Amino acid sequence: MKVVLLQDVKKMGKKGDVVEVSDGYGRNVLIRKGLGVEGTKANLNTAAQRQESKVFKDQVAADEAVIMAAQLKKVKVVIKVQCGEDGRIFGSVTGKDISEALEKQYKFKLEKKNIRLKSPIKTLGEYDVEVWVHQQVTSTVHVSVVAE
Repeated sequence: MKVVLLQDVKKMGKKGDVVEVSDGYGRNVLIRKGLGVEGTKANLNTAAQRQESKVFKDQVAADEAVIMAAQLKKVKVVIKVQCGEDGRIFGSVTGKDISEALEKQYKFKLEKKNIRLKSPIKTLGEYDVEVWVHQQVTSTVHVSVVAE
């Protein structure tokens, strides 16, 4: 029996996959618990259309990420911080600070978890920071930490 999965099922498949299972398991477990629907011709066509739509949306998102990565390489973010006499800043500059500065100065919305710092920035200077724009697309942002 063919079943179209409505949710991810461990050791079976992901949402939208069409799997071949025994009749009893399909009717008594997958369909009854709402994890899948019977693989009729209409349901199989719907699943195929959803899969094509998902592939198209993923491709569009990847293309937009490449464009955004190219724009981010041209960006120079300036972060003003308080510092002591020897150039050491009070606290540190983190991914959250860089994310907020990018949004404030250039209207780029990136989550702090997508900004990869090897360690928090604790001194004044110029830094190149790696940014994940998409799953396969990375870019670098030039960060300048200056005294207030």
